[in-house]
Amino acid sequence: MDPENHTMGAIQAPVFDGITLREMTATDLAAAHELTGELRWSYRPTDWEQAFRHGEGLVAERDGQIVGTGLRWRWGPQHATIGLVVVAPACRGRRIGHRLMTALLEGLDQHTVLLHATADGRGLYERLGFVRIGEVRQHQGIAQPTPPIALDAGWRLRPATETSLPTLRALDADARGMPRDTLIDELFRDAEAAVVLDHDDHACGFAMLRRFGRGHVIGPVVAPDAQGAKALIAHLSGLNAGRFTRIDIDFDSGLAEWLETLGLLRVDAPTTMLRGAPLAQPGGGPRLFGIVTQAFG
Repeated sequence: MDPENHTMGAIQAPVFDGITLREMTATDLAAAHELTGELRWSYRPTDWEQAFRHGEGLVAERDGQIVGTGLRWRWGPQHATIGLVVVAPACRGRRIGHRLMTALLEGLDQHTVLLHATADGRGLYERLGFVRIGEVRQHQGIAQPTPPIALDAGWRLRPATETSLPTLRALDADARGMPRDTLIDELFRDAEAAVVLDHDDHACGFAMLRRFGRGHVIGPVVAPDAQGAKALIAHLSGLNAGRFTRIDIDFDSGLAEWLETLGLLRVDAPTTMLRGAPLAQPGGGPRLFGIVTQAFG
């Protein structure tokens, strides 16, 4: 999608219980950041700005105060993700989340829509037609010095460069099942380190280390198998040793116990949910072991 297009179209937003919905603007980001801070979500103002650049948002207002937010990101003509659906604790129980989600889903009937649900939100998303397809494990902590993972003959890690970008975009699209070129381009530009996994000089995976939230995050992580994912993660975690590091992995990856040996302990387990056609993920292709963020997917 065009990262500068934040137009959601006309919103049918009658006042209900003193609360109205309207489109999010850049001037709302400070209040949105305060709202996630109230919930102890580790978003910096710059993280909110990045999310807004690539998406379309809504806010719920009461008496001129923002009491709820929600964003959606459209990736090509058939796919979307939804995230940062937040309701102020003092305003819960008033169906604000339902109203935000209903508005965010308008115009997405022909899209496959992905989100990561908290335990509190899962029931709402199920009522709106989302089904569970997996689970994410959020791991974080002070990264420990990490020895490199031994790779078989023909496999190697190398730094990603600007010329790697077309390959990174293609690997991410295959692994996530949706095209996210503008996002991958920005993540690469902002990354403190990006590394490619090669087999016989053919790129088979990649990972990035970048600033996010309380410190740094490793993601996305794309690899053909768990051993390749470990090699990518260990390299970046080692670079970040002694600093706060976070990674959100696919639970089925089997990496959870290994990550704890790196000092990255499990702190959360959101549910991966989907509405619409299954994501296309060709057999034998690259797999998404670590997501970008729980909002982006």
